[in-house]
Amino acid sequence: MIGFIFGDYPLASCRLYCYKRGMKTKAPTLRQFQKQFPTEDACLDHLMRIRFGDRHDCAKCERNAHFYRVSTRKVYSCEYCGHQVSPMAGTPFERTRTPLRDWFYVMFLFSTSRKGVAATEVQRQLGVTYKTAWRMCHEIRKYMGHLDGNDPIGGSGSIVEVDETYIGGVSKGGKRGRGAPGKTVVLGMMERDGEVVTKVVPNVRSATLKPIINANVIPGGEVHSDELRSYNGLGLRGHRHMTVNHCAGEYVSATGATVNAMEGFWAALKRGINGTHIHVSSKHLSKYLAEFEFRHNMRHLPHLMLDRMMFSFAR
Repeated sequence: MIGFIFGDYPLASCRLYCYKRGMKTKAPTLRQFQKQFPTEDACLDHLMRIRFGDRHDCAKCERNAHFYRVSTRKVYSCEYCGHQVSPMAGTPFERTRTPLRDWFYVMFLFSTSRKGVAATEVQRQLGVTYKTAWRMCHEIRKYMGHLDGNDPIGGSGSIVEVDETYIGGVSKGGKRGRGAPGKTVVLGMMERDGEVVTKVVPNVRSATLKPIINANVIPGGEVHSDELRSYNGLGLRGHRHMTVNHCAGEYVSATGATVNAMEGFWAALKRGINGTHIHVSSKHLSKYLAEFEFRHNMRHLPHLMLDRMMFSFAR
């Protein structure tokens, strides 16, 4: 287990750390998960240890104390004054009656799936109601988005691909294609061989897209896009703007401009939505985007994906 390194080092350093030591990069198996978290108590002890450590300063008596488990409740009590703390408070599991081991198992499913996890699948496997399964999935997606963060990408010497896509169904008998009603616009920015950042946007106007690109892409490198007019002028913001003409059947321009990697991410996202979830509303689309962003940005470290989720609960 080296999940603790995420608190101090970026993902690139973690990848290099594993490569130099010849570590296997396969995702954990169900048997490994069951060995690590065999019981409900083991899950609660893990959460307590990750968030508070073996000892910490008591908020009431201010003494460095060991906290003992209260047998009748999911809380721990100070050895000196009896002050109680709940390791589940402030986490996705707060105020839930669903067993903590079930939550951990669903996180395991999210970390080992390539196309996402449907609430109906969680409902079948855990034997909970659909409402409970839906809430669990959405809380985990929000948590994945929190872990992934939104640090800017790009900078000197980098190549960032920028592209937009439309996600969603069409009304019965309605128009199909990019302008069809009911579709949601998503802007994507991907650093070559690096991370991806996506944003749900109301439209593809220049006044909407440019501020988002400037806020998320550090100047100094190349920005590749198609010839959508809304991208005109990016070169005036400290980027070297290069375009590829899709209308002419061009996928890589003579200057090397391309958005193929960004379009590959869109393809994976849409396969996940259409194949696993069938339909995603615009209200909750940002959570699904956060899930697929996290999975893509951890693609070189699949064996650490679950660790990162299990070792990153902030105190």
